[in-house]
Amino acid sequence: MSPAPGLPGVERGYIIPIGGAEDHVEKPVVLERFARLCGGAEAVVIIIPTASRRKEAGARYVQTFERLGVGEAVSIPLRKRADCQRTNYLDALGRATGIFLTGGSQLRLSTILGGTPIARRIRRRNAEGVHIAGTSAGAAIMPEHMIAAGKSGPTPRPAMVTLAPGLGLTNSLIIDQHFRQRDRLGRLLAAVSYNPFLIGVGLDEDTALFLGPDGVFEVVGSGVVTVVDPSALQHSSMSSAQLTDPVTLIGLTLHILTRGARYNTVTRQASLR
Repeated sequence: MSPAPGLPGVERGYIIPIGGAEDHVEKPVVLERFARLCGGAEAVVIIIPTASRRKEAGARYVQTFERLGVGEAVSIPLRKRADCQRTNYLDALGRATGIFLTGGSQLRLSTILGGTPIARRIRRRNAEGVHIAGTSAGAAIMPEHMIAAGKSGPTPRPAMVTLAPGLGLTNSLIIDQHFRQRDRLGRLLAAVSYNPFLIGVGLDEDTALFLGPDGVFEVVGSGVVTVVDPSALQHSSMSSAQLTDPVTLIGLTLHILTRGARYNTVTRQASLR
């Protein structure tokens, strides 16, 4: 699943994956920045709570964004695939200046939204300049390739990660969330070693990257973003390893990026503010 084709003279919207557990009240720097980017008092933020089984998930984010001063915040309850055909929900996305995917289960998101008019509309709206943010599961589903499940631990092993198709808002990254808090380095390394074309991104909680249309992202929030760049990979034992064997990876580049640091996904270069 690839991003929707760009439009002449129109910049794509930002893609903002968040590592989960973002601050809503005391220092909501990630959500504040997203709200400003979407237009502040003129913003229309559409919330998609599909990943969560909690009925209050959408309402909670409506309250948060209203408190942050957006012009309008609306939750659309896409609970089954038939909901993704409804014209009123598609029309709501057509009015959006920002779209927000809540946390929960990324497989709920992919099995309910995947291949539907709603998924196509989200990709098209991003190509038209609308900013898309997602937290936890909502972050994991953003790329073409999604980490659907896996095990914790620092050492990559083939059985540590299960992959599935994502939304396709970017085809250069693969994203893991709650990264340091849930010890997910091994499964991100395993995901990257399955296809070393992808840049692995591990997002700590209360931490996001703001990926612009130029392919450069900035780190925002209280934690760190771990970047695994396999472009100079010299050797991988993934193809010969048994499911529970550790995998040898030689030549990876690892970056640990804190607030304000930047990374160019095109040139594969990290930089300070």
